[in-house]
Amino acid sequence: MNKDQLDIKLIALDMDGTLLNEVHKVSEANREAIRQAEAKGVKVVLSTGRSLATCKEYAVSLQLSSYLVTVNGAEVWGPDGELVARNPVSIPLMKWMHDLSTEHKTKFWAISTNGVFREKMPDDFDQREWLKFGFDIPNDEIRAAILALLKEKGELEVSNSSPTNIEVNSVGINKAAALNQVCDLLSIKMENVMAVGDSLNDILMIKEAGLGIAMGNAQDVVKEAADWVTAPNTEDGVAKAIQKWVL
Repeated sequence: MNKDQLDIKLIALDMDGTLLNEVHKVSEANREAIRQAEAKGVKVVLSTGRSLATCKEYAVSLQLSSYLVTVNGAEVWGPDGELVARNPVSIPLMKWMHDLSTEHKTKFWAISTNGVFREKMPDDFDQREWLKFGFDIPNDEIRAAILALLKEKGELEVSNSSPTNIEVNSVGINKAAALNQVCDLLSIKMENVMAVGDSLNDILMIKEAGLGIAMGNAQDVVKEAADWVTAPNTEDGVAKAIQKWVL
């Protein structure tokens, strides 16, 4: 396939390590490139591991007109702020992962439909709907051991958003699956998508998109899966990719 003849109609952007710089801001260059892409009629979709509460303000400030993929695809939000899809993790699996974290003395965070909890679960744990569990494990051996247990379970989608963490969703729930759903809603194909990311939770969307782009600061395995590698997130890598392939 000749990448020069791509017809990009949708740009899917990861946030942390991709769209956002080291101080979690959108650079002027990235902002301007997104504005130009939208002006050209190309949809820009944030596709993030974050919850709606922690990414909505970015979408608003960028004046994005389209969908939002949040919590690694556990939720998809529509152009008018309506919930389009939600894919929770069962309470027993969440409890099992929390027990794993306690047993191995790791830091953790958990995202429910109405809150993000770090290092302590809420008292009404059983009454909530959960979307994701995350482990933060600097120790390589402990991380490898937990990773093996999670994969062995067979009921979980396991990825990361940095080399030292593990992110867990329900099996089959990922950014690529959510973007496929968004494409259906917009009547476009995944071959019309340019996806940009830096971590394991981006790898499937990078592989399935017509054009998959890894950040210069991406994990090596993500770079290997990509069609092209742009500059790092600290050097307007998103803007450079949009300029080259869309504008």
